Amino acid sequence: MKQYAIFDLDNTLLDFTRGETEGVTQLLHQYGAQDVTQGLHIYQQINHQVWQAIEQGAEREPLLNSRFAKTFQQLGIQVAGPVVEQQYRHHLDTNYYTLPGATQLLAQLKQAQVTLIAGTNGIKATQLRRLAGSGLAPYFDQVFISEDVGVAKPDARFFAPIFKRNPALTATNALMIGDGLQSDILGAQQAALPSVWFNPQHLSHAAAIQPTYEADSYAAIAKLILA
Repeated sequence: MKQYAIFDLDNTLLDFTRGETEGVTQLLHQYGAQDVTQGLHIYQQINHQVWQAIEQGAEREPLLNSRFAKTFQQLGIQVAGPVVEQQYRHHLDTNYYTLPGATQLLAQLKQAQVTLIAGTNGIKATQLRRLAGSGLAPYFDQVFISEDVGVAKPDARFFAPIFKRNPALTATNALMIGDGLQSDILGAQQAALPSVWFNPQHLSHAAAIQPTYEADSYAAIAKLILA
């Protein structure tokens, strides 16, 4: 049995995709986009590039403040990027959707006295509000957010304060669980931690990034932690 479980949040426990889709769709309507489906697709492409750059060490705020300006520019609409970004963040702050079974998984692990740690990339205020609003916050013993830490996964330095706070945590008694190969799994790999790739959609992955384990359900994750 593992003593520590480090969980990513977005699309591992929290249903980020649902909230993101709702928020971006609302903004596309608000600013007069003619083709909302196309606009959502453009945003997703740009946002993917933005977070890739952030995960590689680029400065966060200028990139986040530019993503909507770039999206709407491709749709022939001029907007103030930072203004729309703040509107979007307000929507995300109230995205309390969880993936089915997430609460039950955390309750099961908490009952087993596993130390539960949230390790997430994102904006501190947004992630804390979503944890509280979703009802997941009480299950976590500790929360580490990239904005607070100063670096984002997959940078191994993201895990440094986790090791510092938990001197007994080792590669034999802990697991990093997440849906992101490029952030969670590579990050764990670079921090010399075993990982569980949460992959309910049975996606393929590049040979360069090898999770220690792969799980397509919360039951499978629980088994790996509690075995």
